[in-house]
Amino acid sequence: MLARLLPPPGRRRSGPLLAALLTVTAFCASDVVARSYPFGPRTRSVNDLGNQYLPFHTHLWDLLHGRADGGVLFNWQSGFGASFLPDLATYVSSPFALLVGVFPRDRIDLAVYVITVLKLACAAAAMARLLPSLRPGRWWAAGLLGASYALCGWSVSSATYNLMWLDGLIALPLLCLAGEWALAGRHRFLGIGIVAAAWTANFYTAYMATLAAGLVLLLRLWLSGLPRGQGLAAAGRACLTTVLGMGLAAPLVTVVYFGSDHASPGRFTGFTPVPTQDLLARLLPTTYSFGSPALFVGTTALLLALALPFVRPAPPRVRAGWTLLVAVVTLSLQWGPTQLLWHAFTAPQGSSYRQTFVVCALLVIAAWHALSYGPPDRRALAAAGALLALTAAVASRSDLVRPLAWPVLFLAAAGALSGLFLLGRKGTRRRSLPAVCAVVLLVGTQVGEATATAAVATRLRLGHMDDYAPWGQRRQQQAEAVAEADGWPRYRTDPGREQTVGNDPLTVGGQGAQYYSSHTSDVLFRTLTALGGGWTSGGRSLQSLDNAVTDAIFSVGARVHSPPDPHQNWFPQDGTGVTVTRQEVPPLVTVRPTAARPSAFGPSPYRNQELLLGTRVYTVPRLTVRTGDGEAPRGAGGDRPGVRLDALPAGPVTGLPTITARCAAGSEVYLWTPHFAGTARLAGAPADAPTGRFRSDPVSKIAAMQRLGTVPASGLVRVELSPNRPSTVPDGAVGCLDTARLRTAVERLTATGATEVSVSGGTIRARLPEGSTGTAVVAAPRIAGWRCATGDAPAVPAGQYHGLIAVPLDGTSTRLTCVFRPPGLRLGTAVGGMSMLAVALLGVLTAVRRRRGCDRDS
Repeated sequence: MLARLLPPPGRRRSGPLLAALLTVTAFCASDVVARSYPFGPRTRSVNDLGNQYLPFHTHLWDLLHGRADGGVLFNWQSGFGASFLPDLATYVSSPFALLVGVFPRDRIDLAVYVITVLKLACAAAAMARLLPSLRPGRWWAAGLLGASYALCGWSVSSATYNLMWLDGLIALPLLCLAGEWALAGRHRFLGIGIVAAAWTANFYTAYMATLAAGLVLLLRLWLSGLPRGQGLAAAGRACLTTVLGMGLAAPLVTVVYFGSDHASPGRFTGFTPVPTQDLLARLLPTTYSFGSPALFVGTTALLLALALPFVRPAPPRVRAGWTLLVAVVTLSLQWGPTQLLWHAFTAPQGSSYRQTFVVCALLVIAAWHALSYGPPDRRALAAAGALLALTAAVASRSDLVRPLAWPVLFLAAAGALSGLFLLGRKGTRRRSLPAVCAVVLLVGTQVGEATATAAVATRLRLGHMDDYAPWGQRRQQQAEAVAEADGWPRYRTDPGREQTVGNDPLTVGGQGAQYYSSHTSDVLFRTLTALGGGWTSGGRSLQSLDNAVTDAIFSVGARVHSPPDPHQNWFPQDGTGVTVTRQEVPPLVTVRPTAARPSAFGPSPYRNQELLLGTRVYTVPRLTVRTGDGEAPRGAGGDRPGVRLDALPAGPVTGLPTITARCAAGSEVYLWTPHFAGTARLAGAPADAPTGRFRSDPVSKIAAMQRLGTVPASGLVRVELSPNRPSTVPDGAVGCLDTARLRTAVERLTATGATEVSVSGGTIRARLPEGSTGTAVVAAPRIAGWRCATGDAPAVPAGQYHGLIAVPLDGTSTRLTCVFRPPGLRLGTAVGGMSMLAVALLGVLTAVRRRRGCDRDS
């Protein structure tokens, strides 16, 4: 009975090859139509693809070629030092990611595009391989529906710029195939390997794919009619396969879990289900939105899935089971508790429908079952057509259905219905002209509407999201400037405040504060925010802080300065070329006196910087703020003390809002307005004086502290503001830096600091002056995982000095060693080792059982 559950698949290779070919053709054609990279001038680096994923692939390239500062465990380039293994496991642990190593470094954009196309092709082939295993059918139909799955709305509108998610698109049909093998008692070790590979490549979507595969297996068990004992045995084999596969992936999964646990909390919004008309609209071609589930699988697949309940040759159980499963999982998209279940009980930051590919897969599987019993008859097609018309009628009330959708839907429906009608003509042979015409119609319909849908998504994404230019002259100049100035680990080189993407240090080199990751540590977030740093993406994307005091604190001895990225057009352009400034800074390891009761950070970033520096260097004067009309602005109130300024009106203005204060002549003026959006300049400053550019919004961004220039001889500081949205100026917004005091503080920290510092991977070693007492402070965030020791003493968890690594000194030891181990790595390695041992024992038992069986047969 079990053997009958896996019928011969027929032409095993033809279906997957056709699916891959159709997928690659349609996807590349869509980029040609949209004139998108690499087939046109429009960049495809939108949102996190440009900010996160391309930079992490670039860092992987550096690791593969031995050019990275750090190693697999630790990344010294981002966030003044960050754990890298969680990032590797989240963004670049897919086997496909290794392909970046064969491309030139300045062609990472092309490498990632090729990887994306290959992943889509593999997802199509995997689904085309799964479908005949569920039930025998035509090889070309498996190829057609495999392409429908790979080119579903979720993949072309969401996953192609979150390319790690495409590993889940591949994993789902493979995990279902592993479930089929468990059902039949075959390929146990291959199934374990598939689970391990899926969870290693991208645990996030693998989790969703595993849940989906479990639901498919439960339905298959119900449909199989197996006796209870055999059904329980099959379920037990599937569970064992899953547990052992996940166990083998544990070394990466555990570090991701603990990395997320120690990450910045971000800013999440509650789940709100989309209206029914928007949900149904996403089943149609060429619809697009960021915040709704992209359920499009092609009109042919949708019609077949809608026809399944009316396909009379199919057993009632099959019709009811697959239809009910599709309906239940679709409804689970719209309910908060099941949304959390699909997302591993963590509300996603961004799109709330990352599990949509599961529904797309179930729709395709339902369509396969409808076609595998023979082409649907006229009654079934009429019912499916009526349901499609009803869906379109309800969806027409949605703003997501644009005018282009109707001609595309009409042509696709006509092509699909005509193809299915021709396919069902009685008396025709498989190679007859009507059958050939039917296949051509169905294939042409699928490729055409998938191309149109992907092209529309590509174009509309550029209008809805931030986008970034591919590697070009700007980044090449920045990389050359960083390489020339680099002095690591004697000092850090920051790639600059005017960032190109959220992870500039990973793309152009250097060792800066910038860092954008799901694993951005909470301690780094809180420390940089307290020092006046800015961030976006709810605190997950931290920015460089161009400030002389923080440069001294974090040993930034060289800093690159670039004009604003012209691709962004956020602010007017001023200045040309890339320059580098240098300053004398203390070493990475300094020695501070031990305070009886360490002070905590307060509301003023100027005082917080002094707390870390150990010296008073700022004057924070009283301010007078006036609107453009010379009036005192109203108070801001709430949790943002200060005054509120309205955005400047469009067109000429008679006056600008101003801040006035008095400071010592010759000191440097800094402005800290985290909730201000616009520009700021010192009144009467020379033309080459810096312009402060501030970006903030009420939810996801705060602006960094900016240097505005030097206090004139009169001592009067007058800052002119140009807000482009309602903004807040806080109390204590202006700070005047005494540069002479700062030089004295730097000289003192240099004289008492480490005389020698070396860094290797996740290990830092320092030699301290004889008789050093107090606390050794390493200019790196004290993230979880650091252990330190002095002299020959055993290593213990590092202490914390206002967010930095701290080690108490006893006056006798002159050697300091700190080693980083990612939290969860030891646990994951232990679980992985036990799983590997269990797999080996299972292999031995299987071999012994087979040998005994052979002995009995002989």
